[in-house]
Amino acid sequence: MPKIIHNLPITGIASFAKYPICTDLDQLDDADVCVMGIPYDMGAPYLSGTKFGPRRIREVSCHYGRGDAGFWDPERMTQYLEAPVKVVDAGDVDMDPMDFHASFDNVTEAARKIISKGALPVFMGGDHSVTIPTARALDMYSDLCVVQFDAHLDFGKRRWTNGSPMRMISEMSHFTQMCQIGMRGLGSNTREDFQSAYDYGSVVIPSRKALSLGAEEVIKMIPESKNYFVTIDIDGYDMSTAPGVGSPSPGGLNYNFVTDVLEGIAKKGNVVAFDLVEVAPQYDPSGITARLGAMTMLAFMGFITKEKEKRGQLKAQRR
Repeated sequence: MPKIIHNLPITGIASFAKYPICTDLDQLDDADVCVMGIPYDMGAPYLSGTKFGPRRIREVSCHYGRGDAGFWDPERMTQYLEAPVKVVDAGDVDMDPMDFHASFDNVTEAARKIISKGALPVFMGGDHSVTIPTARALDMYSDLCVVQFDAHLDFGKRRWTNGSPMRMISEMSHFTQMCQIGMRGLGSNTREDFQSAYDYGSVVIPSRKALSLGAEEVIKMIPESKNYFVTIDIDGYDMSTAPGVGSPSPGGLNYNFVTDVLEGIAKKGNVVAFDLVEVAPQYDPSGITARLGAMTMLAFMGFITKEKEKRGQLKAQRR
């Protein structure tokens, strides 16, 4: 009798959503999306542990491995990530625990290599400082807007930490616009930091306002740009659904709102890269934080590739 391959979630190597593994970035010629982990948490001044985020996200994401069949969304009545779309897991960016500049240079180099191969870079942090070297790698794009989902403004003056990526992005000349969604509560930077963001021209939409307006109105407030880079801090979600983070905060966003806005961003323009950061699995024995992260990533990957397909930009269409 022929051997039947079931490829169950509990079997095999725990790659992201059980997608094929390609650890040589020079071999990405057929990939549309490339997922990589950044196991780094030296930018966290208080609670560490996000360096374990990529590994835990991969493990729980196996539950959603569907391969070439992709995903049927009964709410949107759409099939996402089905063949010929090709997603690969390229493993983790190499880290040097004694040299954060070398570690960040590795992230920048990996992002540029993935882009040069025509694939979408998708990074899993790691603390939020890893967004800095990813953003740095996007200097080949013009008319570029960064959209952040986060409980915190991340406009702090202590550079190269998880509290400063948005300030440092504001200093990068290739970024022209910024939108920050989900800020709330105590500790979300100082009044002076918020004023710096306002002075830069950032569209800041606190959590309560965002939820009150609803996704459709928030999408309208996101600046019009040709290209978008999206950074998703998992603590942008309410702490009841994302307890496994270094800085949990009540009053946060929910999955339906976030994914509706992500779908809107994919429709507004060309998403050139995105990351999801700050999953700290040791603070969440239930594993719901990592699961929420994996599902958010898969949903956004589906929205992006579907829109690229409509625009004739999907790499699979040229194969």
